[in-house]
Amino acid sequence: MSFTLDETATPEEVAQAFSSHRFEVALPHLADDIVWSVVGDEPVLGRDAVEKLCRRSAEDLVEVTTEFQRFRTVVGGDSVVVDSLARYTEAGGDVSVVASCDIYDFVDGRVTEIVSYTIEIDG
Repeated sequence: MSFTLDETATPEEVAQAFSSHRFEVALPHLADDIVWSVVGDEPVLGRDAVEKLCRRSAEDLVEVTTEFQRFRTVVGGDSVVVDSLARYTEAGGDVSVVASCDIYDFVDGRVTEIVSYTIEIDG
């Protein structure tokens, strides 16, 4: 099933797409000067750099099965928070469970900032 977002997509829909690794449909909704901060790493600055990182992540996930055990969205004003717990199973059978929280800020319908907290936990 193909999933797309048009120009009328809500901030919640864009945030859900990005947090669930459907980067291709979320990328058109990023501001040119976006800042993506994964807590503990250097921020990724600008649309081109964020797109490059998303494409690399998508390639890494091609042979991985992702099962969201929790996926909760909270919307408030110009911000959206996505709290998730995902189980990743690699083709060889290795499993990792990651808890994450992504906080999105929007201006004029475009994502201007993402702050991501992630931790691998025992599954």
